[in-house]
Amino acid sequence: MLRCMLRAKIHMATITESNLEYEGSITIDENILNETGILPYEQVMISNMNNGERFETYVIPGRRGSGDICLNGPTARKGVVGDKVIIFCYAYIADDKIKKFKPKVIKLDAKNRIAGKAR
Repeated sequence: MLRCMLRAKIHMATITESNLEYEGSITIDENILNETGILPYEQVMISNMNNGERFETYVIPGRRGSGDICLNGPTARKGVVGDKVIIFCYAYIADDKIKKFKPKVIKLDAKNRIAGKAR
């Protein structure tokens, strides 16, 4: 059996831009993506801590080291600059692999720099 499990989490990211005119997605600094293993165009779920919105979209890589967390297209209506969000990425894992599996979880500081790994 396969189970849907948390694979990666970006905790306490701060929205740096909201771009309604873009075709849709979330832009995330490529350094953050590399640290979590989230790939460009991979599906993510975002939970906005300021307004309770929860939504899914796909990732596009942002400039490395920029700290960019940008809501694009219709997702721009789900948050504003300065909102804190949690970004989740899930994967289907076989039962026999679950005991050894550990998600990659990172915490960001107020400038979206990696502040540490969480458990």
